[in-house]
Amino acid sequence: MAEPIRVLITGAAGQIAYSLLFSIAKGDVFGKDQPIALLLLDITPMMPVLEGVVMELQDCALPLLKEIVATDKEEVAFKDLDVAILVGSMPRREGMERKDLLKANVAIFKSQGAALDKYAKKTVKVLVVGNPANTNCLIAAKSAPSIPKQNFSCLTRLDHNRARSQVAMRCGVPATQVKNVIIWGNHSSTQYPDVHHCVVNVSGKELPCFEAVKDDAWLKGDFIATVQQRGAAVIKARKLSSAMSAAKAICDHMRELWSGTPQGEFTSMGVYSTGNPYGVPDDLVYSFPVHIKDKLWNIVDGLAINDFSRAKMEATAKELIEERDTAVEFLGV
Repeated sequence: MAEPIRVLITGAAGQIAYSLLFSIAKGDVFGKDQPIALLLLDITPMMPVLEGVVMELQDCALPLLKEIVATDKEEVAFKDLDVAILVGSMPRREGMERKDLLKANVAIFKSQGAALDKYAKKTVKVLVVGNPANTNCLIAAKSAPSIPKQNFSCLTRLDHNRARSQVAMRCGVPATQVKNVIIWGNHSSTQYPDVHHCVVNVSGKELPCFEAVKDDAWLKGDFIATVQQRGAAVIKARKLSSAMSAAKAICDHMRELWSGTPQGEFTSMGVYSTGNPYGVPDDLVYSFPVHIKDKLWNIVDGLAINDFSRAKMEATAKELIEERDTAVEFLGV
């Protein structure tokens, strides 16, 4: 049996983590023969709730789950990590300005970045989920200078899955028959779900998405708006933010980061933009199409970008620059 890998989930008493922990602990993400030590971090007032989550994990009697540590201390949670999934963040409250939200989260992710730098393995893979995810990821990476920027990513796989599913439903095929959608930019309502390079398998034949859907107006209008606004639509209906689908997307993201993307396919994740081939400004965490091999991502090169796409890619970059500049001001770096 392999040595257990040490996997941290922050915000571990929250609803995304509640949907996530079972899948990780039973081997759906890192493999059916990979033992796991789970480190669960949350704020002090949530510790009684977290104890209940620990009881449930124990009661699942999972063969791969070798250790569970529940803590409110960063020096315990971040020790010798192989993987850090940073779900916990300050949620936006009614009447809260985006700037106030950014300020609160800069403090959290500066502290967690510093803890990664001090306590985790230098090979740690860090996935930031807590919103605003792109900018939180950038702050964590800047606060952990001894860990390569390549090791940091933020979650746009939920948006990617949403886009894939919308196309699949429109074409009357399973989502597995839709590949190479792209999410460009920020995990916000400015993101750009792009299907110009997407292919759909219809009755055994691979067709370009525009040919399969046969409705350009929908693909350039309502489809984009639906994916951009999907998180808000879920909150409106459930009175809670996406948890089951977010947990599934985290599993998809980490599984492919760990095991690689299938041949001929790419996925979307927020990664460090410096040196990218699409003219996106440097020093952002921006969602790109990526191939993954040997636990390393590479931005897919050579995709043609038309004027329609370029304008949307620039709009979301502009928002990310504003977020970054505000955050860095708070950070004092």
